[in-house]
Amino acid sequence: MAEVSAVVTIRAAATSDLEVAAAIYNEGIEDRVATFETTPRTASDLEAWLQEEGPFLVAELDGAVAGFARVAPYSDRCVYEGVGEHAVYVARISRGTGLGIQLLREMTAAAETAGFYKLTTRVFTDNEASLAAHYRAGFERVGVQRRHGKLEGEWKDCVLIEILLGEAKEADQ
Repeated sequence: MAEVSAVVTIRAAATSDLEVAAAIYNEGIEDRVATFETTPRTASDLEAWLQEEGPFLVAELDGAVAGFARVAPYSDRCVYEGVGEHAVYVARISRGTGLGIQLLREMTAAAETAGFYKLTTRVFTDNEASLAAHYRAGFERVGVQRRHGKLEGEWKDCVLIEILLGEAKEADQ
């Protein structure tokens, strides 16, 4: 993996980033390796992400948005308060540069600051790049959800991964 050699800035997303974030998300939809979603999204579809409880970050390479990461509450049930479900997407042209790992690390730190004690997500078992980035950023595999959903008529299995933060992480030590 080639590391990012451009100037990287990771910051909170703004309304002006939504058009590019939607385009990056749509690349993930088109590639069929990152989401069960099949319908392209627009900037207005992503507006609610700016209002959610968890962080929504963008990564800029030399001033251009090249990826994003976001955390949303896992559930509205009070017992899960502090658990976030996350996603990270990197533009095709910037994949393999380490940008995803940087986004995951910054997102994790921002989520901990925001009061989250655990982040979780599901990654397709065949999405080796995303799994590798998550593992390098400190996430752990906790199981496999078999036949979690169908994509274009075929069952997909998902690796369930998580990272503990703050007090929850310290309890393991």
